[in-house]
Amino acid sequence: MEGRKKRRGDRKDGRLLRTREPMSVVETFILVDRVGATNFIQDKVEISKAEEYIRRKRDEGLSGFGLMHVMVASYVRVVSQMPAVNRFVSGQRVYARDRIEVNIDIKKEMTLEAPNTCVKIILSPEDTAEQVYYKMKEVIDQEKNRGNDSDFDGVAATLAKFPKLFFKFSIWFLKLLDYFGLLPKSLLEVSPFHGSFFITSMGSLRIPPIFHHLYSFGNVPVFCATGPKRTEYEIDRNGEIVKRKYMDYTLSTDERIVDGYYFATAFRKLRQCFSDPDKLDLPPEQIVEDID
Repeated sequence: MEGRKKRRGDRKDGRLLRTREPMSVVETFILVDRVGATNFIQDKVEISKAEEYIRRKRDEGLSGFGLMHVMVASYVRVVSQMPAVNRFVSGQRVYARDRIEVNIDIKKEMTLEAPNTCVKIILSPEDTAEQVYYKMKEVIDQEKNRGNDSDFDGVAATLAKFPKLFFKFSIWFLKLLDYFGLLPKSLLEVSPFHGSFFITSMGSLRIPPIFHHLYSFGNVPVFCATGPKRTEYEIDRNGEIVKRKYMDYTLSTDERIVDGYYFATAFRKLRQCFSDPDKLDLPPEQIVEDID
């Protein structure tokens, strides 16, 4: 991922994929807009094993470790084995992202008046759940202690002061720069619209996960929303009634980066991490590279 020498056609945040199938090349010109290329998926994951794992982690001193950390760590593990889910489309071309960038929507306080902001967590395919926890904690704690505005909030506040027509022109110009891969790296570093995976939790709000759109600006290809924990009573193979705990989640995906079979396989691997979360304590045996 990171460390490859940049070639002509690459972007600051990714390398151009040059060996894609012809149909994949054509698709990006037919489905030009990210919103129009979005597929929406609803699923649930059984969390009994994950909750046992969370309790052990908290006993080990990882205060506040929770389902969000398990979800992000599971996504990182999926990327390590199926790197194509970390691609993105920009300027009708498909790129392999240089690193894993997880954008997380947070509230600084659980009040109606508290502002929402977004933080960007930089992760690596070999990261374990514990490494994910500490990287998330460092960034989130820093953001909560810095005041009202994040780096991107400051950029947005500056743009919002422009006269309406100049504001619209500024946004158009930023989209134009992004189309050709010319956005400043400093803006890419803080933009919530650029990244591998955007996740937001509805659990603390006690509402079901929404189907969130993908942004027409930027290049985030996967948006995940998780809901609160819930209980179901089911009949097992022996005809006995058993109590199981689930977490619902939704995914909005850019269908242009991979086909449906690849996405389905990736989501199965995500669920497997929840059924056996102990595997997240060890780095993967190997890191799979995306195509050239």
